Amino acid sequence: MTHQSMILRVAAAGLAALPLASCISVKTPEKPIEINLNVTIRQEVLVKLQRDVEQLIQQNPQAFPEQPPQQPK
Repeated sequence: MTHQSMILRVAAAGLAALPLASCISVKTPEKPIEINLNVTIRQEVLVKLQRDVEQLIQQNPQAFPEQPPQQPK
């Protein structure tokens, strides 16, 4: 392969790849990415509240006397 044909092949490959370069674009989003974690936070708060209530009942049994289950009428 001659030096001239090698240059022509490289130039042809460069020209062939040129249209592909204009098809690919990377842009940053205009607005920040928002991740909604409401479900996870809600579950964590409910579990924490449940534990706090259980501790409160254990520490103050006189304030929360156990009641027998009521019979349906």
